[in-house]
Amino acid sequence: MPNTDFILAPLSNAMRHVSAAQAERCDTDRIAMSVHSDMVSLEAEWRALDESNRNSLFQSFDWCAAWKATHKSDLRIVRGTIGGRLLFLLPFEVERRAFFRTARLIGSEHSNLNTGLFGSGIDGMSQGEIAAALTTGLARALRRFADVVVLDRMPAAWRGAAHPLAGLPANQNPNASFQLPLLGTVEHTLVQINARRRRKKMRLSERRLAEMGGYDYVIARESGEALALLETFFRQKAARFEAQGLPDAFRTPETRAFFHALIDAGASAREDRRPLEMNAIRLKGAHEGRVVAISGIARKGDHVVCQFGSIDEFAADSSPGELLYYRMIERFCADGVTLFDFGIGDQAYKRSWCTIETPLQDIILPMTARGYLAAAAHRTAAGAKRAIKANKTLYAFVQRQRQRRQATASATDTEDG
Repeated sequence: MPNTDFILAPLSNAMRHVSAAQAERCDTDRIAMSVHSDMVSLEAEWRALDESNRNSLFQSFDWCAAWKATHKSDLRIVRGTIGGRLLFLLPFEVERRAFFRTARLIGSEHSNLNTGLFGSGIDGMSQGEIAAALTTGLARALRRFADVVVLDRMPAAWRGAAHPLAGLPANQNPNASFQLPLLGTVEHTLVQINARRRRKKMRLSERRLAEMGGYDYVIARESGEALALLETFFRQKAARFEAQGLPDAFRTPETRAFFHALIDAGASAREDRRPLEMNAIRLKGAHEGRVVAISGIARKGDHVVCQFGSIDEFAADSSPGELLYYRMIERFCADGVTLFDFGIGDQAYKRSWCTIETPLQDIILPMTARGYLAAAAHRTAAGAKRAIKANKTLYAFVQRQRQRRQATASATDTEDG
């Protein structure tokens, strides 16, 4: 089963703020860590951890399996136990660059919020103890495979509790994520965000769409319909990115195959465990069948995350995207969802809907001597991103340069083909 096994007692000086009492307790508990490369051998334990609301759906088994199936990932899954009882799973993939080997949580490129997977046994440990154990333990477990571990987009607190890794040193991520609590009915929910204005905007949108022949709110239950909506999203989003002079984050075949795989996984999943569900506003009448707004959402129990969205510029004046959010929130209020998550990234429409802003942080842990250089490079890059995003002119320039590079790469691919 596992590739490598370690039994370790975290050192008392692994983290300077760990007290002597905590260090003694760590030594007594003796945390066992093993490193695995096979997801299937851990599936039962993994799915059991999936059931906890405190573990992000972006570390769920189905999400990670879809990523593994569509990417050439070198998996190194760290399993931690105490006395044979499962404490955590940290599913890493190792990225090899020119100089460094970086271990990141699987699929972090397209996740909105990462937590890792922790069992209830972790509640009996202090943050300082966990920090000391992981700082020492991960280095011993992963130094043969990676130079640095990057746990990015991690919340310091999530679902009403401090995150188990909150005691580790961290840097602020350039982006936050945004959420709206759902309060049982859409009426009660909208009171949080100026209900009168929101309903007025929804009625105006419906009136404009009625003039075009009316609309249907579509929930794609069948894989065929969902895949068709996904392809429409790719087209709409590509056109939007091009109009804004931005790089297309969904252009690679691997990325598109990944989202196809998530839809396939959802076909056999429970209604409240869908890794990807497609929702849309589709016109009737003279424009029968034209899709003017799309949202891909992921659901885990009472938590729904908007993974992506797009609109057709043909109907932009009708605000179809806002109408789609209204209909989804209305539906999920009636279906027991308590948190509607607009995901990572600071945008005006998210602030207009959300009452919660969740700061995210990046935890960077060197594993080797070279890893300290890698950690410094990661911190410098994150600081540069924060500075660039704070300067709108500079940010626009950087995005234009990225778009030009992407266009050049696409042209080269076409010539090669």
